[in-house]
Amino acid sequence: MAIAAAHPLDLPRQHLFWLLHLGGWLAYFGLGYLSAIAHGKPSGYWIVPLTAATTGAVVTLGLRYLLRACWALPPRRLLAVMVLPILASSALMDLTTRTVLVEFCETCVPMNRAAYVAYALTYIYVVLAWVGLYLGIKYYRQLQDETRRALAARTMAHQAQLKMLRYQLNPHFLFNTLNAISTLILDRDNATANRMVQSLSSFLRHSLDNDPMQRVTLRQELDALTLYLDIEKIRFAERLRIETDIDEDCWRALLPSLLLQPLVENAIKYAVAKQVAGGLLRIEARREGEQLRLRVIDDGPGCDCLEGDQMPAGKGVGLRNTRERLNVLYGDAGGFAVHNREPRGIEVTLRLPFETAQTVGA
Repeated sequence: MAIAAAHPLDLPRQHLFWLLHLGGWLAYFGLGYLSAIAHGKPSGYWIVPLTAATTGAVVTLGLRYLLRACWALPPRRLLAVMVLPILASSALMDLTTRTVLVEFCETCVPMNRAAYVAYALTYIYVVLAWVGLYLGIKYYRQLQDETRRALAARTMAHQAQLKMLRYQLNPHFLFNTLNAISTLILDRDNATANRMVQSLSSFLRHSLDNDPMQRVTLRQELDALTLYLDIEKIRFAERLRIETDIDEDCWRALLPSLLLQPLVENAIKYAVAKQVAGGLLRIEARREGEQLRLRVIDDGPGCDCLEGDQMPAGKGVGLRNTRERLNVLYGDAGGFAVHNREPRGIEVTLRLPFETAQTVGA
């Protein structure tokens, strides 16, 4: 899997500050020294840009602590607070640098108060550039932190929503299974009752232990679905007929765990249980380009109040939960549709990106 290169501004805060602070003032010294050489200054003139850079590094370090102390202020008030310190920093840089400069330039001595004021503003552009860069980076890091927190909160909300949807086990299934076990015990069919209890235990353990955020292959999904169908086969015997039609390439496709179980449970409840002769349940999987299409089909009586992919209020909880899981996980890349078949039955179609362990890990 390719790993993106780290952004320079993603370094630890202290490391980033000292890297930029010392590196910036060192570059300022280098630029001043090269300018002195270009203008034919004496060999010892390097002390002037060095003094300016050293003083600048010290005074802006003080500005940093002041900015951190006043960071909670509104932007306008923060700028108002910083006006005098910025002017003072520029004046201090000029005072120390000019003290060294006059040894090389006698005419650089201020002749009056106005000259002192003008010279005091000589380095204000440098200080303002430092403050602007510091504020820009700090606001950028703050924005990054807020974005990370928002993404983390959204991820946690999605995970909680998925877990809620996954753990809404149909109480009718549990009630009917326990009732069937009770009937088997009363009929002294203890072997079948014991087998049904073991199947129920295996299914519940798999449902509760399995992470709803985890994705499994279609083969693993159908193996887990078999645990559920084993229970229903005991209940319905020959009345429940099951067919599968899976493209060979689809067995390795990844999908959310127990995605199909609510659809199968819904079909058994409304198509098999309500018919004396039982019914047929068919599961299909096809690869269509970069998408995986899954279909769960029954031959039950259908639903007269079904409109497109909308279920009537109070019904189809499993269908709505499945549609919501797809929406949370895949957004527009996923799809859900349910409609009546001719001459009878209901077909539920799911679409999701075709992914395998190899493509996800690439």
